[in-house]
Formats: sequence, structure tokens, C-alpha cells
Amino acid sequence: MDYKSAGVDIEAGYKSVELMKEYVKTTMRPEVLGGIGGFSGAFSMDSFKGMEHPTLVSGTDGVGTKIKLAFLMDRHDTVGIDCVAMCVNDIACAGGEPLFFLDYIACGKNIPEKIAAIVKGVAEGCKQSDCALIGGETAEHPGLMPEEEYDLAGFTVGVVDKKDIISGETLKDGDVLVGLASTGVHSNGFSLVRKVFEKYMTPDGLKTTFAELGGASLGDTLLTPTRIYVHAFKELKKAGVTVKAASHITGGGFYENVPRMLPEGKRAVIEKNSYEMPPIFNLLQKTGDIDWHMMYNTFNCGIGMVLAVDPAQADAAIKAASAAGDKAFVIGHIADGDKGVDLV
Repeated sequence: MDYKSAGVDIEAGYKSVELMKEYVKTTMRPEVLGGIGGFSGAFSMDSFKGMEHPTLVSGTDGVGTKIKLAFLMDRHDTVGIDCVAMCVNDIACAGGEPLFFLDYIACGKNIPEKIAAIVKGVAEGCKQSDCALIGGETAEHPGLMPEEEYDLAGFTVGVVDKKDIISGETLKDGDVLVGLASTGVHSNGFSLVRKVFEKYMTPDGLKTTFAELGGASLGDTLLTPTRIYVHAFKELKKAGVTVKAASHITGGGFYENVPRMLPEGKRAVIEKNSYEMPPIFNLLQKTGDIDWHMMYNTFNCGIGMVLAVDPAQADAAIKAASAAGDKAFVIGHIADGDKGVDLV
């Protein structure tokens, strides 16, 4: 009797590490100390010693049931981007610059090539957010998970000068809401997505193309990675735009997430027709006969990040976001009133 006969292949674990090293190396920053494969990751604080009050911000999240599509399509190199995005976008909302990231993969069976593909996506997400992948863990769980399945989660740490923390405290009546376009469904609401498209949830079914999607397959459209907005925030800061408040539109859609950026006595008013909604959301609504309130209460409906800025800086904010490759729209404003959001 040995560990392999019990379902844990140590040699496969070694091979996974070797295969993923080439991707991890591409994410390194000068502050990273030590090599790959240690018991912990070390990161120097020298680069932010110049801040008045350097403040660490952190976030953790996973990919959720979107990974079910990765299983069905046998495509594993994009969900890692989602995992990073869900974490770094959250700390960007506080004005934080992501510094480093750690991932955790739990799998039924360690298939080195599959694990390496997952980490390739994580590394790509880290590169898109200028964040170093300094550690992680792959845990083989025989008997607990089916051999072909895995779960993926991550954790990130960033830094912001205390005076630059985005808190929403200075919001005032008349401030402008700028929306940054999403790339699609991102990584939330997939339990409902899979229910709506239940008959297509097979390897062949996900290859189905729809005219509404411009001829793209359903699987490719749904597996499109979450947009990372870190560079947009950097461009905004470089342009001198003060982001007063920010909300990452994730699970719970507009109704749950937008109020999180508001202080008491302030209300967000969002105009639903102020931007172009990606066609996947109309297809979801029509196919599932979903009430539009539920749509906005579940999905990002085309806006992945909402920013509040002074009206005089609205044009500069849109220009800065565009410089980072993001489509941006004025989608509403802040008003006095009970804390909450109105979609009109």
C-alpha cells in the first residue's frame, strides 16, 4: 500500500509544479524575493516606503460554478483569469494596487497538464493586473471530488496610501457615475445561466452558435474571461481624476453592489439605456423569460465597474479609461436620498 494507491500521485504533483513554473516566472515583480517552490512567498516593501501611510488591502474569491463550463469544454486556461479578476477588481475599488497573488486548486485527480493550464490562466490574470504570482497550492482530493473536477480560488494583497483610499465619503448630489464595460457575464450568476441554457450544457451543446451572438458559440461567449480594471484605475490616477467611489458589479448585480459604495443619505440613479448591453444578456433574458429586475439583481448586464467622479472630470475619466483599453460611459448620477440605487 502506498499514497498513489490511495489516490494521491506525488509524482504528478512534482510534474505539475515543473510545468507551471514557466507561467509563474512571467508574473514576477522586482519586489519578489526568493524562487518558486518555497514554503512561502516573500515580497519586499521597499517600493512603497515613500507613501505617507502605506495601507494593505486584501481580497479573496473564487470562480464559482463557471468552472462547470470549463469541465464540459475541456478548456482550462481562462478560468484562472476570472479568479484573479474577482480578487484584484475588488481591491481596486478601494484604490489599491495589487502586489501579489496566491491561488488554491483542489482537484479530484492531479493531471499535470490540466493543472498547468489552469495556472497559465492565473498567470495571465496576474500579468494583466501587474501582480506577482508568488505562491499557491494544488490539493488532490480522491474520494471527495470526481477525478475530472476541480475548484479554484485565490487571494491577493495590494497597497494604497491611506489618503488615497476610495471610500465614498466625499460623494455629493450631482456627481457623475461612469460605467466601465464588461466582457460579458464575467464570473457571477452561472447557476442561473446553466439553468437557462440547461439543454446546451453538454460538450456538443456548448458549440451551438447563435445569430444573436454574432455567430459565436454559446460556450465561447460564456467562458469569456472577466475584465480586469486595474490598468483603468492606474490611468485614472495618472490623469488626475479623483475616483470618489467605486463598485465592482459581481454577484447581486446592481442592486446589491452599487449601494456598497454609497454613504448614508446618497442614492445612485442609473440610466439603463445609457450604454450598449452585450447581446448575451438579452439572449439570457429572452431564453429564460427572466424579469428585468432579476437580471439587474443577478448579472452585471454589461457594466463591470461603476465609478463616481466630479462632473467636471467625467470626460477625463472616460478618456483615461479608454487609454487603458476600456469602454466607458456616463450611466447616471448621485442624488440625495435614502441609500440605494434606482435603475430608470
